Amino acid sequence: MSKKLYVLVSVLLVAVFALSACAKPTAAPTAAPTEAPTEVVTEAPTEAPTAAPVFKACEVTDTGGVDDKSFNATAWKGVQDAMAQLGIEGKYLESKEIADFEKNINAFVEEKCDIIITVGFLLGDATKAAAEANPDVKFSIVDYGYSPVIPNVVGQAFQTNEASFLAGYLAAGVTKTGVVGTFGGMQIPTVTIFMDGFARGVAYYNEKHGTTVKVLGWDPEAQTGVFTNDFSDQQKGKDTAISMMDEGADIILPVAGPVGLGAAAAVKERGNAYIMGVDSDWFLTAPDYADITLTSVMKLMDVTTVNVIKSAVDGTFAGGSTVGNLANGGVALAPFHNLESMVPAELAAELETVKAGILDGSIAMNPAFQQ
Repeated sequence: MSKKLYVLVSVLLVAVFALSACAKPTAAPTAAPTEAPTEVVTEAPTEAPTAAPVFKACEVTDTGGVDDKSFNATAWKGVQDAMAQLGIEGKYLESKEIADFEKNINAFVEEKCDIIITVGFLLGDATKAAAEANPDVKFSIVDYGYSPVIPNVVGQAFQTNEASFLAGYLAAGVTKTGVVGTFGGMQIPTVTIFMDGFARGVAYYNEKHGTTVKVLGWDPEAQTGVFTNDFSDQQKGKDTAISMMDEGADIILPVAGPVGLGAAAAVKERGNAYIMGVDSDWFLTAPDYADITLTSVMKLMDVTTVNVIKSAVDGTFAGGSTVGNLANGGVALAPFHNLESMVPAELAAELETVKAGILDGSIAMNPAFQQ
């Protein structure tokens, strides 16, 4: 190679290297930018809904106890029926003596019962005091009413003289001795209303048939009679029934709660007389005496108690009174059951006629006992 050519090639190579050195370096590839992380917002867990409190119906008994086979037990059956039908809670407190009334009612007020059922005429004053002191608490009292009305109390009254009038007519129609009897646990209106209706039913039978059946234990004109002054001591009932049977009575209507069971025991031992139950159907509630129970004058407190509780549950509760009678089924004469053969068909038909007369007003009840 000539010297000139060599110099030219050398110059060209130097230029190439110079240009390469001056070129901008290629930027290194960069990763695609990642998105900013999304903030996850979690809500605080909501609390499980709290179950609504269960409605609570509470009963305060009279001194006879909740298993008296009579009005305490019948009212408690109403609470139990409401428990089954409405899914509510029910409970009771038994009063052993009159001094327990106020204490037991106030215990249920403190427990915040939704309705308090008190049973019996004797609880009238204690119920009134508690209701007026606690106007937001609902009360219902069996066998009592208030005038003027207490806005948070429903009184349950019963025209039991209508059903006991039928019992008296029946007793007069089947007696073999011409003597029947009745007695009470205490001389208070809810007891004497039974006795008065019974005696007047006997008198009506005598009037229609020209008979002279005698009633021991109650004088409807003088409004006086025989009382044990007790609703618990069955021996008193036994002694009273024995005395009446000694005077010839072969059918006895005791209006005395558990004391009446003592009378039934005496009748069963004597073996030649019959008993009529009160409040409930004794053929069913006092089965030991089913074979001597001719009928019972039923006061269906279970039905009225259920209805009052329902009104408290559904919001229709209003103070005042509800009256059970023959027309609405609140009182009734029980079936004759095993002793149906004692009641002639003609007498049974007469009873239906008498019942119709009571319902249409042609047979008048004693206005003193009008509920």
